[in-house]
Amino acid sequence: MSFFSTLRSLRLFLTVWSGQTVSLLGSRMTSFATLLWAWQITEQATALSLLWFFIQLPQVLIAPFAGAIVDRWHRKTLMMVGDAIAALSTVVLLTLYLTGHLQIWHFYVTGAVNAAFAQIQELAYSASVALMVPKAQYNRASSLDFLASYGSRILAPAMAGMLYPIVGLVGIFVIDLATFAIAVSTVLWAPIPQPLLSKDDAAKGIWPDMQFGFRYMFATPGLWGLLLLAMLFQLIHDLGDAVYAPMILARSGSDAAVFGAVGAAAGLGGVTGAVMMTAGGGFKPRIHGVLLGMIGAGLSKTLFALGQSPLVWLPTQFCSSFHFPMLGSSEQAIWLSKVQPSIQGRVFAARWMMVQLASPLSFLIGGPLADRVFEPAMQPGGQLAPLLGNIFGTGTGAGMAVLYALTSIVLLGIGLGGYAIATLRQVEQIVPDHDAIAAAPSER
Repeated sequence: MSFFSTLRSLRLFLTVWSGQTVSLLGSRMTSFATLLWAWQITEQATALSLLWFFIQLPQVLIAPFAGAIVDRWHRKTLMMVGDAIAALSTVVLLTLYLTGHLQIWHFYVTGAVNAAFAQIQELAYSASVALMVPKAQYNRASSLDFLASYGSRILAPAMAGMLYPIVGLVGIFVIDLATFAIAVSTVLWAPIPQPLLSKDDAAKGIWPDMQFGFRYMFATPGLWGLLLLAMLFQLIHDLGDAVYAPMILARSGSDAAVFGAVGAAAGLGGVTGAVMMTAGGGFKPRIHGVLLGMIGAGLSKTLFALGQSPLVWLPTQFCSSFHFPMLGSSEQAIWLSKVQPSIQGRVFAARWMMVQLASPLSFLIGGPLADRVFEPAMQPGGQLAPLLGNIFGTGTGAGMAVLYALTSIVLLGIGLGGYAIATLRQVEQIVPDHDAIAAAPSER
């Protein structure tokens, strides 16, 4: 298929994708400014990890309900509601800041409310992709989503780092609100396809719908193995991610420019990986993209933890983020091709909940584990300093680096171990594509 033919087949998807990409840029700028503000106020890893805990927890709790809602309700409306609630959350924070009442716990509360509705919005979007693009373009569509995600990581830190000293939180919040308006307008005018709900599914209540996604995955051995792999990877990844931002800020002397540069390197690496996946169409079989992505990310993150300056952080962060579009788009393409579009909302919600189930726990314990165990142990005279001090250094941030390195080594092992499991290696042969299943009756 030529480049222009590919664009034509993705026209509807690109319209919606562009609005969501702009909105993501505004949200990432707000997140960047929020992390800087929270670190300046507290200088504790725990405070920053709690921000992510209160975002992850409601998303996990609402996921089963979200799946039933997405398969039953109009997905276009759900996407616009999600963006509207996010905008309202920003308005609340802006009002609190302007009146001098903003405190860190306000970010916890608004983050939790926003995250719950964002989960529904994101699920409605992801479940609509299979109906907006041809099957042959699933890899490219998934890669474009990663392009948006990592592209915003380039621009958001650079823009927020430049504007934050000038316009402060107020200016960042206003920009965020403008991007929400763009996202809603693109969805409003786009004809989002709505799958037909079978009479049997329509007659069921919400509770059976909530159970359906879990039963479907448990009854499909290949998908169940892929799910377990993703669950384990996410658990360990988020334990390290809990100390990622405070580690950089602590070891750079709270340098916003360095923090922004590392974020931009992450974005550049992710964009490069996404562009390569979009242009090349991905791995065949796709499971190689999943496992090699895990291996590459784990190795790069291990090297990142050993660094103590941007000279090491920038290239290793680029390499780490380069592998996540490979991993994520390959995994998403497998699920899109195996699960029927009419049930993707319920199945994807159950899948997301299982993968993210331990994520809040990882963020909840990651910060205190760093502040109370690893950081004291890596201070001069600490218990681990004689053993690891020559590798990671000592002082502020060294303990967080040790914790980050340990989790990264485990990520590397997960990717390597995946190749030892036959059911996982052969998942694309074991589980038939959804269109093959639909065509089977007419072929008999």
